[in-house]
Order: sequence, then C-alpha cells, then structure tokens
Amino acid sequence: MSDTPWVDALSAEDLPSDDVVGVVVAGRDIAIYAVGDAVYATDNICTHGQARLCDGFLDGHEIECPLHQGKFDVRDGKPLCEPVTDALRSYPVKIDGQRVYLQLD
Repeated sequence: MSDTPWVDALSAEDLPSDDVVGVVVAGRDIAIYAVGDAVYATDNICTHGQARLCDGFLDGHEIECPLHQGKFDVRDGKPLCEPVTDALRSYPVKIDGQRVYLQLD
C-alpha cells in the first residue's frame, strides 16, 4: 500500500460526463477524464507537441491531441498511434463523496 497522500483535485460535479477537463493540482497540469462511470487522470501536456490534451477530443478511452492527432489511452497513458511514441504519466484516482482525489507521486 502506498504512503503517497491523496490530493484534492476538483469537485466531481465539475467533471463533465464522457469528457475531459484540465486542472492544475499541486503545480502540475493534469487532464481528468470521465469515461462512463470511471475517472482517469494523466499529465495534460502531450509528449509529442506540447499541446494541452484537455483541448483534444475524447472518444471512449482515447484522447486525441489537438495539435498532431496523436492518441493516448487515458487508462494508462500509453501512446496509441503516430506521431506520439512516449507515454503520458498517469495517476491513481479516487472519488470520496463529491471530491476527486489524485495520487501525484
């Protein structure tokens, strides 16, 4: 079990259904995705083109970068197609009451 603290990221009410939102948590730019009943979090900056993924297109578990159309799996940050080749960092998420929490380290 990890000793890493959970950090309050946002209200669950501020998380749009089947969409992505960008937030700054503890100085980090994070993308939080609501896919069905699940919530995921990754770094918000594309590893290829320095674009904010929260400005991209979410289709199921895939986020498409708005700059060069590379795609990542929001569940684990893995790149899914060219031109992206480096994974995004992903973060554990938990919902407690009406708050979304992340483990950042």
